[in-house]
Amino acid sequence: MELKFFAATDIGRQRDHNEDNYLVDPILHLFVVADGMGGHAAGEVASQIAVHEVSRVVRENADVIERYAKDHDSGARQEILAVMEHAVQTACASIYHRGQAEPEKRGMGTTTSALLIAGDRGFIAHVGDSRIYLLRQNQVHQLTEDHSLINELVRRGKLKRDEIDTSPYSKYKNAVTRAVGAYESVETDTLDFEVLPGDHFLLCSDGLHAYLKDSDVPEIMTADDIADAPKTMVALANAGGGHDNITAVVVRVEAQAAKEHAARASDLANRVDVLKKMPLFKHLTYKEIMRLLNVLVVKDYPAGEKIISEQTDGEELFIILSGKVRLHKEEAFITHLERGAHFGEMALVDRSKRSASATAEEDSRALMLRRRDFYEIIRKEPVLATKLLWSFVQVLTERLRKTTADLSGARLEAQAVDLSEDVLFEGGEESRRNPKIVTN
Repeated sequence: MELKFFAATDIGRQRDHNEDNYLVDPILHLFVVADGMGGHAAGEVASQIAVHEVSRVVRENADVIERYAKDHDSGARQEILAVMEHAVQTACASIYHRGQAEPEKRGMGTTTSALLIAGDRGFIAHVGDSRIYLLRQNQVHQLTEDHSLINELVRRGKLKRDEIDTSPYSKYKNAVTRAVGAYESVETDTLDFEVLPGDHFLLCSDGLHAYLKDSDVPEIMTADDIADAPKTMVALANAGGGHDNITAVVVRVEAQAAKEHAARASDLANRVDVLKKMPLFKHLTYKEIMRLLNVLVVKDYPAGEKIISEQTDGEELFIILSGKVRLHKEEAFITHLERGAHFGEMALVDRSKRSASATAEEDSRALMLRRRDFYEIIRKEPVLATKLLWSFVQVLTERLRKTTADLSGARLEAQAVDLSEDVLFEGGEESRRNPKIVTN
C-alpha cells in the first residue's frame, strides 16, 4: 500500500523541555509515539530508548513482515504480533536496566504506541496513555485503551467522563497504570486488523488528545495537504493551554483502484454492521469488533448445500452475511433465516448434538466462530470476555423467557380445548365414548 505520513512535536506551553519522541520509518512502514516520564530529563531518555529499541527489533525481523506482505500467511500474522510485543518488552528491559545503572534515572518510564502496516493489515503494540486513532469512512475510532488511573475509574463505573475535570481525581490525569521501563517487563496490548485504502491514522501523546475532540479529526486529517495536519493539531493543543508536550504522527493510506477499494470497504462494513446489530455483540467497541473479526471465518454456501445437520457434533456459531438459510428437522420446515440472523450459538458452550439442520436456500455467505477461538478470546481478553459472556447470558435468558411464554400459551390453549369439549359433549365419560353433538 502507498502511504503518506507527516509528524510534528512541540514542547507545549507549560514544560521546559520535551520528553516526547516519535519514529517514522518509511521502509518498514513503522510508526511510534513515546511520551517519557521521570525527573532530570530521564523521561526524554526513556522515550528515546523506546523508539530506538522498537525500531531495531522490528527491523531485525523484517523477513517475517515481508513473508506476510507477500503470502498473507496467517502464521506470519501471529509472528508479527509476537515481534511487536517483543519489541516493546525489549525496550522495557533496556529502560529499566539503564535506570538501575544510573540512580538519577531510576524509575523512569515511557508510554509506547506503535503501528506497523504490512500488506493489507495493521499491527499495534501499546502501553500507556498515548493513543492511536483510526479515521475510516469519516468515523473516528480509538484503537488503543488508555492505561491510566482516570480511565480505570471510568471503566469501573467510579467516575463519569464528563465529571473528570471537576472531580477530586482531576489532579491524577497524568497518572498511568502501565509504563514501559518502570519494571523489567510490562503487559502489552496488541491488535491486528484489516487496513483499507482511504484509512487515516493518528498516533499522539496525551498532550494532544487531551484537547482533541473526535469531531476535529476528520476535518484536519482529510485536508488536501496532509503535511499540515500535525502542525494544525499542535496549534490546537497549544491554543487549548498546551499543558504537556505535544506529538502527532499522521498516516494516510492512499486510495487504490476504485472498484477494489469499494468492494473491500463494502465487505468489511457489512461484516461490522451485522455484528453490531446482533444481541451477542451489540455492546462491543469498534476495536473489539476488529478483534473478533480476526477469529471469524467467512464461508460461502451454494444453494442446496447443508451447513449443519441435526444429531451431529458441532462447535460453530454461524452468522448470516447474505442469502437465505432454511432451518428444518429432517424435512419438517422450522423457519427461514436471512442477513443478520445467527444459529448454532449453543455449540459455543454445549457439546450436545445439533438439534436441527440448516441448509442454504439460495447462495449464502456466513461468518463462522469456532468454540476453540471463542475460548481463546475469553482466556486472553478479560474485558472482551466479560462483555461476550454477559451478552450470552442475556440471549439465553431471552430464549428461556420466550420458551416459557410459548409453553404457557400451549398450556392455556390445551385447557381451552378441554373446556370446549366439556361444553360440546354431554354425559361425562360415557358421552365422550358415545358423543352426542350439541347444536343450536
